[in-house]
Amino acid sequence: MDKRIYIQDWLKLKPYKKQTATDAYYLKICNEVKKTIAISKAYFIFSMYISEEDIDTLACFLTAYFEDLISETNIWNSFIRVHKRLYKKQLPFYILDEYYEDEINPQDISFLIWYFLNTVQEEIFIAPLNDFIIETARKVMAVFDKAWDKAPENNYLKSFYQIDENETDFYNARHLIDRILFKTYLFFPDTFLRLRERELEIKKDSAEDKNIFMYLNENRDSTLQNSHTRLLSLKGKEWAAEILGNNHPLSSDFLNISQRILGFFLYKGQDDKNIFIEHIASGKKFELTKKSYENSDSLKELNTILFMGIVHWKNEWWFSGVSFQQAFNPKLVSDEKNSFESRMAVNFLDHRRKEVDVILKGQLNAFKAFNKGSLIAFMPATEIKNFVKDYNDFYNNSLNLSEKEMEESRQRAREEGFVDTEEELEYQYEASDTALVFFNPKSGVEITMGVNSAFPLPNNPFFNVEDSKEDVLSLLMSDYMSAELATYCIDNCKENLPYFNEDTGKVYLKNIDFLLRFYKKNNYYSKPSITMTGIT
Repeated sequence: MDKRIYIQDWLKLKPYKKQTATDAYYLKICNEVKKTIAISKAYFIFSMYISEEDIDTLACFLTAYFEDLISETNIWNSFIRVHKRLYKKQLPFYILDEYYEDEINPQDISFLIWYFLNTVQEEIFIAPLNDFIIETARKVMAVFDKAWDKAPENNYLKSFYQIDENETDFYNARHLIDRILFKTYLFFPDTFLRLRERELEIKKDSAEDKNIFMYLNENRDSTLQNSHTRLLSLKGKEWAAEILGNNHPLSSDFLNISQRILGFFLYKGQDDKNIFIEHIASGKKFELTKKSYENSDSLKELNTILFMGIVHWKNEWWFSGVSFQQAFNPKLVSDEKNSFESRMAVNFLDHRRKEVDVILKGQLNAFKAFNKGSLIAFMPATEIKNFVKDYNDFYNNSLNLSEKEMEESRQRAREEGFVDTEEELEYQYEASDTALVFFNPKSGVEITMGVNSAFPLPNNPFFNVEDSKEDVLSLLMSDYMSAELATYCIDNCKENLPYFNEDTGKVYLKNIDFLLRFYKKNNYYSKPSITMTGIT
């Protein structure tokens, strides 16, 4: 077995491609870390979970943390700061009686090993207090401690996480986010590997397609705009703002980068500065800055259809992603205007949170009245559809609307982009015999299968204590189940769930919000999905 790590392995975690003056030094540290792991009793355990190549990457990953602190690139410290703001401590899981910010710590290394192992692979959950993690961290700490006083700063690396205070170009701002998510050691096992996996799928499926580069570019832009990291469920723009710091003039501009609107638009003309476009599905009008769109000269005919992505940055709309145009097509326009998904793309522009909260509160009260005062109901999977239909009817009747008013309400709901549950929901019963229906106060009706034994409640006849640990872990770790449902379980059931009386379960309870962000990275922030309407 070749135990040596080469420079190309080290550079995989860097935002640059060519070796710098300090890389040879850190590569030497990398190999010392790898040797420390390889000769330890823990090596066999590591090899059970990850490949030899991943172990090499882990050594580079841990050394990059060391280099980050030496070079003051502010990557790791940004994570520490945000975690401390959220939870009043620097790290989850570990005892922090002796912890020194801005310096190397064995707790940091333990955490980074845990994070790496549970991110590069998702088949097996590895607990943070495993002896092999703590022991490996102790030995790696000894390597770093020995090198701490003489390790050189990598000023070139630091330059990649800076941006001019007067920058106005969105693409330069986007490049910084790209470097953070896809070319930074801390997110290498997370957002970069997810990007690479999807790119390999695209290359395999579209190898002979002349548009393959367009697909790859669109995927990268979409991933950049939409991904949340496992660490704290933050987006790239939020990490950029944190790394730059509050004193940087662009910090708030990064935070205010809008969601990307991807869809079909009608060309409505242009002037010297802007292209005028109209989002077909919603009818909303936008002024797209010509600084971001090189093909403005090709736009001749009004109502030409454009497919593109646009993002709001520093009071301007910028093109972002891919673009193509076609002649006016009445059928496409009609389909878009009737597309719920397409209308949803601009919902974030309407500041209607208060109105939505009122609707959700009314639906929540109706659900509790319908379900004997409880926010959760348990049933055979085959009964879900009838349960939801009966609840919708109950909610309808509670509004005391006439048939005419009900139909007008439904029509307004379609126009506003709210879901009609009875029409939209389809169920598949093969996954589980039993299911639950939960009213999520932040989003509406939520249907989940296969975790009934996480809920030892009087109205749950399907609870089985022998299945409870597996169901609890599924509930906590599934990206498809909401954080609110997991929190409901903990708030109402933890005393009667054996798992939370175990040492590992107790540790998780103390750090439950961090874990929910970690495992529900893309579903941590529930969005309203109104399941029945009655807007008058």
